[in-house]
Amino acid sequence: MKKTFRSIPRLAVVLGLTLAFGFVFASAAEAQDRRASPRGEAATQVGGGYDADGRYSGSWVVVTYGRPILRGRDLFGSGAEYGQQFLRGAPLWRVGADQSTRFTTEVDLMFGGERLPAGEYSVFAELSEDEWTLIFSNWGAKESFREDNPDALWGAYEYTPDRDVLRTTMDVDTIMMSADQLTISFMDMTQEGGVFTIWWDDQVATAPFQVAR
Repeated sequence: MKKTFRSIPRLAVVLGLTLAFGFVFASAAEAQDRRASPRGEAATQVGGGYDADGRYSGSWVVVTYGRPILRGRDLFGSGAEYGQQFLRGAPLWRVGADQSTRFTTEVDLMFGGERLPAGEYSVFAELSEDEWTLIFSNWGAKESFREDNPDALWGAYEYTPDRDVLRTTMDVDTIMMSADQLTISFMDMTQEGGVFTIWWDDQVATAPFQVAR
């Protein structure tokens, strides 16, 4: 005989409802605790190939960054005010939110004819409507803005260019689609390299790179 709801013991019903409400409350609490700019990662492998077991032997290139959301704002603007709204007093953009964006490569790369040695860097960008300048720097990244570390920054505040390792031009285009959340990605990838891409709102900036030889 098929059981009905009435045949389920009262304790099981109470436990089921308790778990259900607990899940709802936990989900609500998690939503309240969610960062305004969630952390993100972009990763790829270059310079390798597949072996007989199907394993790829390339070197990792990984970017970790805060992913701000538009939330209805017109961020970039134009002219002298281009990009100024989200700098919040910093001399340039951290290419993200909160902690400085970090770029790690296990192999030397070439950007714009310049070599970026394998290592971990903070990434910044100088913005203009015509082009962006992508900057790889030896500044470290603070875990919080309160951290006292003279060799690290929170975002791009107190940035100075004396620790720059490489600067390269990024082409910037206005497209017909708007990315609500900042997206960093590797596009048109081959074993030899690809295109480092930053997309937010209707602005897409790109910088090709290759594995250094």
